[in-house]
Amino acid sequence: MLDAAFAVFAAKGFGRVSIEEVCEAAGFSRGAFYSNFATLDELFFALYQDRADLIASQVADALGQDGPDLDVPASVDRVTEVLLLDVDWLLVKTDFLVHAARDPAVARALLDHRARLRQAIADRLFRARGHTELPAVLGDADGAAHAVVAAYDGVTTQLLLDRDVEAARAWLKQLLTALLTDGGAAPV
Repeated sequence: MLDAAFAVFAAKGFGRVSIEEVCEAAGFSRGAFYSNFATLDELFFALYQDRADLIASQVADALGQDGPDLDVPASVDRVTEVLLLDVDWLLVKTDFLVHAARDPAVARALLDHRARLRQAIADRLFRARGHTELPAVLGDADGAAHAVVAAYDGVTTQLLLDRDVEAARAWLKQLLTALLTDGGAAPV
């Protein structure tokens, strides 16, 4: 049901989708819907969580290849090569963000998720000490993690508008390399 809901939400937008449309796309009855989800909000959050977990897993797997140390430029290369940069996902994510901005309970859940993502990134960046110094302007690994998430948010906003996935991937790689190193590494 999540895959069908994803397609419907991406095509129409969160506030414009009915339970009937999701059920029809998934080939399920309303009863089947309600046996899994109480509301469209609950389905929407499950869908968001599913994709967000996928992205967190992609990042963790790419960063986990360094062993005890973290080679930041090599890790940026790996992360940007595998990271989900999909326009449909970004449409759904943007709808979720707008929904969260209007609903404090949803906002708290999204803030918690983003805090966990930043913490995972900060934990990995902390390992870079001694191998690659983070720029002092970012403060510490937590500040650098905030910068990474902000860079991703900015690049994906542009991707929503121009729909050029390869340019977004290249720009994210260049931006993260500049943010997390002295900026002197030549972009590939």
